[in-house]
Amino acid sequence: MGSHPSETDADEDPGNRIGSAPPRTRAWHGGAIEAEGFPVARLSDYLERPDVVVWLDLCAPRREDLHVVGDELGLDPVAVEDAVSRHERAKLDRYQGYAFLNVYVPVVTDGELAMHEVSAFVSERALVTVRQDCGFDVDALIRRWDQTPDAGLAEPTAAFLLYGLLDLVVDLQLTAVQALDDEADTVEDLVFDTVFPVKEIQRRSYRLRKNLAALRRVALPMREVLNTLLRRDLKFVPAPLVPYFQDVYDHTLRVAESIDGLRDLVADLLETRLALQGNRMNEVMKKVTSWAAIIAVPTAVTGFYGQNVPYPGFSQHSGFVASTVIVVVCSLSLYVIFKIRDWL
Repeated sequence: MGSHPSETDADEDPGNRIGSAPPRTRAWHGGAIEAEGFPVARLSDYLERPDVVVWLDLCAPRREDLHVVGDELGLDPVAVEDAVSRHERAKLDRYQGYAFLNVYVPVVTDGELAMHEVSAFVSERALVTVRQDCGFDVDALIRRWDQTPDAGLAEPTAAFLLYGLLDLVVDLQLTAVQALDDEADTVEDLVFDTVFPVKEIQRRSYRLRKNLAALRRVALPMREVLNTLLRRDLKFVPAPLVPYFQDVYDHTLRVAESIDGLRDLVADLLETRLALQGNRMNEVMKKVTSWAAIIAVPTAVTGFYGQNVPYPGFSQHSGFVASTVIVVVCSLSLYVIFKIRDWL
């Protein structure tokens, strides 16, 4: 597999050996790409120029690796600690001169939900993304930057890069919701299936509710993140980019509403399953009771009169064996029939 243009060369500088994958770097000048794949140590050189915007991406860095970058960019130790710690909540923290962002990218594969944590340091002219693993596709982020019409890079600012990141994250959250919606349709088909596989319905519905709860925990805070960024008194988002961030905010509302709608749908499906299971049990009891009543009549009559007529093998050992075989075969046959019809 070939290297990406924005990947740094680990052999070029020891400082490039950070994390489980080569760091990605890029610099923009006047809205155009000026450099890619440059050493991490040159970040400060580009930032000394007031007309350059830089981006650095790190994958699973160690604590001491990130402290080196923190010293390079003047990051607060508390924010650095949050960036290397796993399972931080989705949030946006403001520090002097920059902000720290923590978000989650959900991926649904065969009904299983996986969360990929992504942190970011955002200053006026720099964006540093920190991934906890390789599950987040950085190339997709770069393509989004390259394909989005230039709305903020003509004037040096990292807000445009942040918009691309948030837009991609929220879109992936929406994709995960749609995948869970498809899973809910599958559960719905199972609930109304004539076979009615109870264990499969219980397993899938439990997994679906668990995934929806996990996705809701990381998707709902995105509204607060966007609200904070759009506050006019903070002046974090330039005026030309406000409609772009507002569009991302609208998508976060759509994600939250879809999740809540799916949670209600799953709850309704579970209630429907219980109602159908109860109705099915009533039907089974009606059939069993009817057959029991039919059999009870000859049993009561013959028992009342004590009928005991001679039969083949009467008063002989072979007759006892034959009757025992008949009882066992009939009992097993009824068991198999009831099991096939899911009455047992």
